[in-house]
Amino acid sequence: MQAKLDSLDVKILEAVGTHGPRNLRLLSTKLGMKRGTVWKRVKRLSSRFFLELHVNPYHTNLGLKKAIVLAWANPGKESLLFDSLFVNDFRNFISRCYGVREGCFGVYVVPNNHIPEFKEFLHTIEELGLTRDLQIIWSTCFQNVNPTQNWFDAETESWTTSWDNWVEEVGNEGTELPYTLVDPESFTNKADYIDIFIIKELEKDAAISFVDIAKKLGVNRQNVERHYRDHILKRGLLESVQVMISPFDRRGTSEPLFFHFRFNDETQMAKFALSLLDKPFVHFLGKVLGEKALVAYTHFLSKKDFRGFTNALSKLVNRGVLQDYNYVFIDLERRARETIRHDFFKNGSWIYDHSRHMQSLRDIVTNGSEVETKGQRSLKVSPT
Repeated sequence: MQAKLDSLDVKILEAVGTHGPRNLRLLSTKLGMKRGTVWKRVKRLSSRFFLELHVNPYHTNLGLKKAIVLAWANPGKESLLFDSLFVNDFRNFISRCYGVREGCFGVYVVPNNHIPEFKEFLHTIEELGLTRDLQIIWSTCFQNVNPTQNWFDAETESWTTSWDNWVEEVGNEGTELPYTLVDPESFTNKADYIDIFIIKELEKDAAISFVDIAKKLGVNRQNVERHYRDHILKRGLLESVQVMISPFDRRGTSEPLFFHFRFNDETQMAKFALSLLDKPFVHFLGKVLGEKALVAYTHFLSKKDFRGFTNALSKLVNRGVLQDYNYVFIDLERRARETIRHDFFKNGSWIYDHSRHMQSLRDIVTNGSEVETKGQRSLKVSPT
């Protein structure tokens, strides 16, 4: 029999997402439970539901600008398109995608002073005949959405959906967006090398000990603690803890989807965004820079719920909340995910090797062979 989350599991997941996994005493106090009980539950979630805990860097304060790339492949060039997008060192996540056509979906975190070179890199992919249509969406950092007790029925120990209630809820939300969904004034790097290295390790495992990080860095634990406390936290270099878990039976459910929403005004955009920050089918939200538009990465409980969501969107369009939207299906059969690239950070600035990226593109087209996507790892729900 397939394991199922119960209400206590969901309560613990919500607490971990809010307070982080590093302080078990704080978690147990907030939950009103013994530390041993909390620890056993977390271990159970890790073994039965593949729970992973990561941090999301606040890339804006690291001098990095987030780009979402949607590229539709010319027929027969699907694999070469993936390989070409992969060679850029500042990839965060790449996967195949499909919708009207076959293509690739990518998230990049690009040094703000190298935006022109990145655009040239993508334009060259077009010139080489790998794609018939390529779109860049510049976004704020992503607002992570972790599991909460909302839409979880404690009596039946199962997730529920109420699309009509959600439509009404949108109209009753406030209008103050979290800082992650507000256009930043600048993209200024506030980190040093040790900060970047620590963040990279926390991206892989948010519960890793400072002792282990210190060993990898070759410094003492106190140095790591000082950088975490006085730099990473005080300078706002982290956005949140990301709770990655498979609470649903994925067999027969819809694929993950990337949505692009456009709105008539900023007030309606804010209400819509705030209504999604506790919903189990949303993994992250981002705001398109300079536009009344949002992006979202979603994974629905079932194909029926996907249709329930699109029907609800239709109602919101008719009410004047939403102007329009589109989506693509994310295919996780082939994907690659990267942590922040500490190996391309030196003397307080990012190293963007544009000439190597361009040469790699031409080599791929000439050789017609797939690159080795080192470091690929399973992604339960989404990129970040």
